[in-house]
Amino acid sequence: MNKIPCVVDEYDTIHLNARHKVFDQGQICNNYIVVTSGMVKVYTRSNEGKELVLYRIQPGEICVLTTSCLMGYSHYPAEAVTETEVSARVIPRRDFELLIGESPAFREFVFQNFSLRLVDLMSQLEFIALESVGYRLNKYLYKNANRDNRIIATHQEISTEIGSAREVVSRHLKALEKQQAIVLHRGSIELINPQVLLN
Repeated sequence: MNKIPCVVDEYDTIHLNARHKVFDQGQICNNYIVVTSGMVKVYTRSNEGKELVLYRIQPGEICVLTTSCLMGYSHYPAEAVTETEVSARVIPRRDFELLIGESPAFREFVFQNFSLRLVDLMSQLEFIALESVGYRLNKYLYKNANRDNRIIATHQEISTEIGSAREVVSRHLKALEKQQAIVLHRGSIELINPQVLLN
């Protein structure tokens, strides 16, 4: 977690319930939001309604798109929704611009995090573009299994995470089940031989 500058504490806190829409594609960006607790998912949606998760924002992290839109006076090219209850500080555009110019600590926080998150985003897009669906699925399953070796997610949710079609994900999952690497349950997946996912 990156240290949030003290100057951010001067701004109002908002509290959002889980599944609250933070911003929509095409919406103008008027505020800089600093998450202090909870998790926000940022994703893009095609004209056909297909979703692709770009990244998540946790406490101490910034939204690359919000920073970019504020600095470029542009509209959001993606959407964001809270995955849990979220608390965040809200800094109006005018104050954001003043802080960038007058607060070295805030400026360093914004630019350093922007750089780090941009690299993460590029890595994610490269991963989706260059790696096979099977490899992306295996990595997702291995990384997201809980202590009971279960992944709590539907086939649709997994397809959104790895950038593929639900039908393709379902086909690969059934193949893994035949290899006795997993057991498919309603709304969850149980890993019984995680080593298969590493091959």
